[in-house]
Amino acid sequence: MKVLLTGSRGYIGTVMTPMLQKAGHEVVGLDADLYSRCTFEDGGEIVDIPTIIRDTRDVRLEDVEGFDAIIHLAALSNDPLSDLNPTLTYDVNHLASVKIAELAKKAGVPKFIFASSCSNYGKTEGDEMIDETGKLAPVSAYGESKVLVERDVKPMADENFCPVFIRPATAYGVSPRQRFDIVLNNLVAWGMTKGVILLKSDGTPIRPIVHIEDISRAFIAALEAPADLVRGEAFNVGQTAHNYTVRQIAEIVRDIVPNTTIELTSEAGPDPRSYRVSFEKIKKTLPGFQPQWDAVKGAEQLYAAYKKSGITVEEFEGTRYNRIKHIKKLLADQMLTNELRPGAEAVAAQ
Repeated sequence: MKVLLTGSRGYIGTVMTPMLQKAGHEVVGLDADLYSRCTFEDGGEIVDIPTIIRDTRDVRLEDVEGFDAIIHLAALSNDPLSDLNPTLTYDVNHLASVKIAELAKKAGVPKFIFASSCSNYGKTEGDEMIDETGKLAPVSAYGESKVLVERDVKPMADENFCPVFIRPATAYGVSPRQRFDIVLNNLVAWGMTKGVILLKSDGTPIRPIVHIEDISRAFIAALEAPADLVRGEAFNVGQTAHNYTVRQIAEIVRDIVPNTTIELTSEAGPDPRSYRVSFEKIKKTLPGFQPQWDAVKGAEQLYAAYKKSGITVEEFEGTRYNRIKHIKKLLADQMLTNELRPGAEAVAAQ
């Protein structure tokens, strides 16, 4: 198929692109390229594909014409970044996503696969296992924006237009556009650079996690599935056995990274996000989805990549691999306006 991949130059997109190509698909990217300064040289090659450099808020009908499917990854990604400006988060993550789906349907694109999130669930109680039919109760602007897209796009489904909603667990893994601001990646970096695995919660929140390659496999499985099987459906992406507490993730990291200890910050307390998720639906419905990673293997991959790169404390604490810090630096340097449009310095450099 000919696939338009938004967010193609991001953390997941740079990993998904070669996997789509290996599966035989033609890929065109669309990305604002906010993270052009965030390349991780030991995270693999960024595959060169035809790319539309465009903010998702500015996508036009001609951008989406001629595709067999759109995979929509692009977003202001994760809770801290969404809280920087919740209104902007809704503009980018919700309204722009709905607009792209509307344009896709108008252009006759048969399939629209949206990157939603398990953050939609917010918090579950005790040992409750939540599946795709469970209550959506997000606790952040990021999660709320994803819920709103699902609400508004699902009614567009008809025999000619097939929206699919992919809800990944918290991502981890090595990428050419690496991130240190998600739990497993972050804890391995703490151990590598400081010898301490620092928990900013009390360690009890439950966080299902999934490797970015397995997330990519889920999107490819949805892409290749018959429309009647996935039309209007949501799929949690991960493995039911991989619902870990944050403390358990830290203990895995401690066992992988030599000479490390686990510590709680002085302000550590319960995290409002804690959810135990069932991933049985995707397992039963999309047999093409065959996950290949677990937290131990992922921590080993991260440790090897960080060790090879020789990451320093300065890099870990800096802006390059932390989305909210990077955006704040672009704002401070006038590379971006408060609306996350090109700033005066960016315009002058063009």
